Amino acid sequence: MKAILIGIVASFFFASTFILNRSMDLSGGSWIWSASLRYIFMVPFLFLIVGIRGNITPVFQEIKEKPLEWLLWSTIGFGLFYTPITFAAAFGPGWLVAGTWQTTIIAGSLLVPFLQKEKIPFQELKYSSLILIGVIVIQVQQAAQVELSSTLLSALPVIIAAFAYPLGNRKMMEICDGRLDTFQRVLGMTIASLPFWFVLSTVGVFIHGAPSNNQLFQSFIVAIFSGLIATVLFFYATDLARKSSRQLAAVEATQSGEIVFAVIGEMLLLGAAVPGSLALLGLGLIVLGMILHSLSSQKVHLNCD
Repeated sequence: MKAILIGIVASFFFASTFILNRSMDLSGGSWIWSASLRYIFMVPFLFLIVGIRGNITPVFQEIKEKPLEWLLWSTIGFGLFYTPITFAAAFGPGWLVAGTWQTTIIAGSLLVPFLQKEKIPFQELKYSSLILIGVIVIQVQQAAQVELSSTLLSALPVIIAAFAYPLGNRKMMEICDGRLDTFQRVLGMTIASLPFWFVLSTVGVFIHGAPSNNQLFQSFIVAIFSGLIATVLFFYATDLARKSSRQLAAVEATQSGEIVFAVIGEMLLLGAAVPGSLALLGLGLIVLGMILHSLSSQKVHLNCD
C-alpha cells in the first residue's frame, strides 16, 4: 500500500507537466525548449541532493561499467518519453495528452514478458483496462471538439512515450540491480541522457532562438515538480514493488491520477470548462480502477507472506 500511495502523490506532481507544457505552447514557447530545459535544470538539483548524501561516486562507477547501456536506456526512458510529450502539447490540450498518456498502464504490463521473463499479469491488465475505459469516457465530450489531425499528432507521440518510459525505467532497474538508490538512479539517467538534450537544444537555438523568460520560469517549475519530485517519488515506488510484476503494474496504474489532476489544474489555471456528468463518470471509473489495482496488489502481497 505504501508504494501505491507514493505513486498517487507522484501523479499529482506529474500532472504539472501537461498543464504547464500546454500553457507554454499557448504563450508561444517551443516544445523543444520545454523538453530539454526540464532535464538540464534537473542536473544541479540532483547533484546537490546526491552530493549531500555523499553518494555521487557510485553513480559514475555504475555508468563507467556499462556506458552504452546507460546512454541507450536513459535516452529511451527520459528522451523518448518526454520529447513526444512536449511535442504533443503543441497539438492538443493538456487533458488529451494526459488521457492518452494513460496507455502507459497497459504498456507496463505488456512489457513484462520481454523484461522479466514472466507471464503478462492479466488480472492487473483487467483493472488497467477499466482505467483506460474511464480515460476514454472522460475524453468523449471534448474529443469531438478537436480536429482529427490534431488528435493524431497529439496521440501517436504520446503512445510512443507511454512505452518508452516504463521500458527505460525497468531496464535501468535491471542494470542497477539495487546497487543505487532512487536519487542516484535518477541522477545517473539524467546525466546519461544529457547528450540527447544538448543536441535537441542546439536544434532549438537554430530553429526558434533562445527561450523566453516565461518559458525558462515555467520549465524550471516543471523540472522541480515533475522532473525532480514526481520522478523520484515514482521511481522510489517502483523500486519498492520491483520484485513483483503485479505490484509494479499497480504502482504504474496510479499514474492514471494524472488525468484527474490535469483536468482540475486546467480548470483552475487555464480556464478550461467544468467537466460534465459523462466526464465525472470517467473520473469515477479511473478511481475505481486504481482502488481495485491497490486491493489486488495487497492481496498478492499477503499471499506471498
